[in-house]
Amino acid sequence: MSDVILRAEELYKHYPIKAGVLRRTVGYVKAVDGVSFELHKGETLGIVGESGCGKSTLARLLVGLEEPYRSHVGGTSRPSPGRLLYDDVDVTKLSGAAWRRARRDIQMIFQDPYTSLNPRKTVGDIVAEPFHIHPDVVPAAQRRAKVQELLDLVGLNPEHINRYPHQFSGGQRQRIGIARGLALNPKILVCDEPVSALDVSVQAQVVNLLERLQAELGLAYIFIAHDLSVVRHISDRVGVMYLGTMAELGDEDQIYSRPTHPYTQALLSAVPVPDPTLRNSRDQIVLTGDVPSPANPPSGCRFHTRCWRAQDRCVVEQPQLVLRPDGAGEHASACHFAEVREVV
Repeated sequence: MSDVILRAEELYKHYPIKAGVLRRTVGYVKAVDGVSFELHKGETLGIVGESGCGKSTLARLLVGLEEPYRSHVGGTSRPSPGRLLYDDVDVTKLSGAAWRRARRDIQMIFQDPYTSLNPRKTVGDIVAEPFHIHPDVVPAAQRRAKVQELLDLVGLNPEHINRYPHQFSGGQRQRIGIARGLALNPKILVCDEPVSALDVSVQAQVVNLLERLQAELGLAYIFIAHDLSVVRHISDRVGVMYLGTMAELGDEDQIYSRPTHPYTQALLSAVPVPDPTLRNSRDQIVLTGDVPSPANPPSGCRFHTRCWRAQDRCVVEQPQLVLRPDGAGEHASACHFAEVREVV
């Protein structure tokens, strides 16, 4: 589609496990293992999943903080680590000045507002730092005024430009991180659990701020979180990750109302419901067993060791993320025996 701004094609990130005196590689942690998706202009793609499923590693791949890498599995040639296409250009193949120019358009908001800001720098220096890396964006004489404009844009007092991070609350610090992410006028913001460390009331303020900025600036978001309610509120489409792979991908209504993958159905059944009558009428799915290690994932379908629908085929054949019927249309699901379960 012409409005696709970012496309991930079979992205991998395997971390080597070293052991022994000689630090030989004895295995790999498969943090991201063949993830594919598309991001359209002006939309929000939510990414959800349990802790350790590879969400944050995927975020770091998207902004270039990690390089894609796929471990050798048989043979002698290095398998493809995948591609990341921004405006149809594979940015994983870029280097030097070309990569720096591309990175202007893909910025990141980090999870922890307490550790992602340098405590020794003022807010002005923190927000202006991207201008020192990309000096052609804003002339030096105009940088202070631009920083004050960014602070005002995210709801902070521009006169506080000389204060330090410890003089702000958690929600205010996250606004500073958002201002820094907007400094280079990006087209895409990768939000790595930007509200998970904040109080619920403050979470709502930050989410509303992100929605307003998206409407005003035409931004596209990758919004990563483990809170399904927050993701449903802000997202146009949702991807569900499990153990480094994409289990299900579809519109917000499809994922939350008509999920077809057993893992998605289990996640949604665990969401607290405030209405006691509705809560008692819902069938909760309790998964057995622990999440397998990404260093030694199960063969075939990654979820088969905890899945109540698993059959012999699931043990030997990995399902592909393909379109499957959901009762009112179809959306992508990686399950051999996908079955609609309507969520009330």
